[in-house]
Amino acid sequence: MGTRVAIVGVLLLAAITAMAQRRRDPLTQSEINQIRDTSWEPSHRLPLYVQFARERLVKMEEARSDPKAKDRARLTHDMLDDFQLLYDELNDNVETYIDRKDDIRKPLKIILDADTEFQAKLRALKDAAGVSREEASQYEFVLTNAIETVDSSADDHRKLLAEQEEQAKRKQLNKNPSKGTGVSPD
Repeated sequence: MGTRVAIVGVLLLAAITAMAQRRRDPLTQSEINQIRDTSWEPSHRLPLYVQFARERLVKMEEARSDPKAKDRARLTHDMLDDFQLLYDELNDNVETYIDRKDDIRKPLKIILDADTEFQAKLRALKDAAGVSREEASQYEFVLTNAIETVDSSADDHRKLLAEQEEQAKRKQLNKNPSKGTGVSPD
């Protein structure tokens, strides 16, 4: 009996590990290269994350409006999941640049504009007519999570921009994040 439990446990662990390894990166290789090339420059890197997140929402909208699309609920779920992963990565990068006291006022303005756009698109999906309850239930959790994340992040981004404006007045921001790294800003 104990051997069976141990075997089942090992098989379960192997299955969970295999599923975790199948999780794909939401970025393409080209996007990864673009992000890597802008590692020290928030004015270049943060707008890329905005662009990539926006592209996932556009792809989702295109798939949802395509009458030939099969399994729209799964496609919607996957694109929302990719959007969420990219948006979380965007926020992680914002935090990194804030911790380094980098001047990210310009990219924060881009992010705030995108927050408004993302909120509208996500709410439109939530309120979409003609979506069966069964279909909506397949992506409802990830959609709700994305809406809540963007809503709370938009508030955080507004506060960060105000803090950055104050720090800039007192000349407490690093205006050249790549200085000393061997990476040129452009």
